[in-house]
Amino acid sequence: MKTGVLIVNLGTPDSASVPDVRKYLSEFLNDPRVIDISPLGRWMLVNLIIVPFRASKSAKLYSEIWRKDGKSPLLYYSEQQEKLLRDKLGNEYHLEMAMRYQSPSIASALEKFHKNFYKKIIVLPLFPQYASASTGSVHEEIMRIISKWEIIPEIEFINSFCDHPAFIESFTEVGKRYNYNEYDHVMMSFHGLPERQIRKGDTQDHCMKDHCCDTLTDKNAFCYRAQCHQTARKLAEALGIPKEKYTISFQSRLGKTPWIRPYSDDVIRERAKKGDKKILIFAPAFVSDCLETIHELGVEYSDLFKEHGGEKLQLVESLNDSPRWIEGMKKLILG
Repeated sequence: MKTGVLIVNLGTPDSASVPDVRKYLSEFLNDPRVIDISPLGRWMLVNLIIVPFRASKSAKLYSEIWRKDGKSPLLYYSEQQEKLLRDKLGNEYHLEMAMRYQSPSIASALEKFHKNFYKKIIVLPLFPQYASASTGSVHEEIMRIISKWEIIPEIEFINSFCDHPAFIESFTEVGKRYNYNEYDHVMMSFHGLPERQIRKGDTQDHCMKDHCCDTLTDKNAFCYRAQCHQTARKLAEALGIPKEKYTISFQSRLGKTPWIRPYSDDVIRERAKKGDKKILIFAPAFVSDCLETIHELGVEYSDLFKEHGGEKLQLVESLNDSPRWIEGMKKLILG
């Protein structure tokens, strides 16, 4: 009997059209783990404010990065990862790729496993650092679907891989394409989260106190911010970047409530004011290039840096379909 393997990324609109982007944003932002407020408040915020006002703007941004083959970069690289990893795993495993939101869906991938009656399913959400809004949402959706099966197979969830050697080595190889000594400063920019989501996951009364995220311990082992710091430390060590040369920051905040700090756009302004002319920026919360890396970091933040006196902000590509990462994914799955 084969083992089913499911790799899952966040999601992408089916096209860069306004209706498809609206559909994607609606599904994504109505997830109670993504916007964790009251159901009525979430419905009103998402369906009456965010989606109506953001859909056309987001569609324009997607159109700027959309590939000529009709696919988003995230879908393209996810399909490449699926294809290359399938060859690596061999005939004992049945590999499927899915998106948490939109297509290909988790439900369609799991149905293939269900029909073939596999004894075990391994789930790898492609988010290096655990967050309820990403990894937690994937796990919940899979459990919701599989709980309805008459026979539930053994299921193995891979929770995170923020400091797994296979992940760090893969990003190190990509990072070595650039000589950090040629830059005034290095930024490690991670996707942001509201502070309340970090605090809600704290069961040890440890959160947001006395630089608690600076070191990953038993008390904050599942804290997203602490895991981001751990990734940055390990990556900097592997690349030989001294502590004073880099800054950990967080991007993509939404709304007026406090998000985890420091904010990446604020760091860029501060570095420009200090006289930095060249910045090298990593995005180690992503394993595939997407809107948040290509456009937000590579275009918007580059323009912001230049507006404040900087000359060049260089984005380090994500892992995408690099051979080292495909081998790394295999190691994560096989243990």
